[in-house]
Amino acid sequence: MSQSEQATKCGMVALVGRPNVGKSTLMNHLIGQKVSITSRKPQTTRQQVMGVLTEGDSQVVFVDTPGIHTKAERAINLQMNKSADRAMRDVELILFMVERTVWRDDDEAVLQRLLRAQAPVILVVNKVDQIEDKSKLLPFIERISERLPLTEVFPLSALHGHNREAFAQYLLKQMPVGPFLFDAEQVTDKNLRFMAAEIVREKIMRQLGEEIPYSVAVEIERFEHLGTLIEIHALILVEREGQKKIVIGEKGSRMKKIGTQARQDMELIFDVKVMLNLWVKVKSNWSDDDRALRSLGLSDDTN
Repeated sequence: MSQSEQATKCGMVALVGRPNVGKSTLMNHLIGQKVSITSRKPQTTRQQVMGVLTEGDSQVVFVDTPGIHTKAERAINLQMNKSADRAMRDVELILFMVERTVWRDDDEAVLQRLLRAQAPVILVVNKVDQIEDKSKLLPFIERISERLPLTEVFPLSALHGHNREAFAQYLLKQMPVGPFLFDAEQVTDKNLRFMAAEIVREKIMRQLGEEIPYSVAVEIERFEHLGTLIEIHALILVEREGQKKIVIGEKGSRMKKIGTQARQDMELIFDVKVMLNLWVKVKSNWSDDDRALRSLGLSDDTN
């Protein structure tokens, strides 16, 4: 082992849990930058996204995964479950994230998968600031620990910060000796093109999650650096003509609002001026079409 390898510590940590327990929010706050989009709607995260936390001689590479579903009937749900399963392989730690003292069928589905996992499991109880009766927390944790071997338990608030910094420091100390996987300045494995598509999708889901919960995808058709400007052409895919009308809104009002909010986020994250052009196209049943999912980068041939 080289001297440089001895001087640094690095490891991979998978974030797993049912949809909408706060995995992406926690990762974003731990690394101090938004790299995984968030909303109150399930299926916000559709692919593995890596976030990189580097402090001093230690680096943690988080793998944010799609929420695991019990009812994975459509092709996109099956792919998201496979993505979460893959993330649990070859990692140093698995963070099993649950919400307050709530236990649902999807939480049970995650626990059953974790019984087959090889890596140590840490239970992360999110949104503890919202627990009205704190006396229920310990029995809840004990019920889980009786069924699943746990290395550690961390109650915290991903959004509001309770116990978050202590958790980050704990993870940094747990990493094995080895070279960094990413440059110290890098915060994600995803490129700006991917980030642009995700930012547009986030704005759509935040505004239209009730009306178009799962039927939207975003494809970047053009991403070009023009000196101090990035020009982006993004195609929004929906499954029905009625959904297209909803995304566009009356006289284009909804589309304009989505575009403005997405552009503002891109300029903040990319640190450059952005010219964003949006179009909407109907592609029937894309979310249950394996070929369409592959073309959007939402599927691969690994098991």
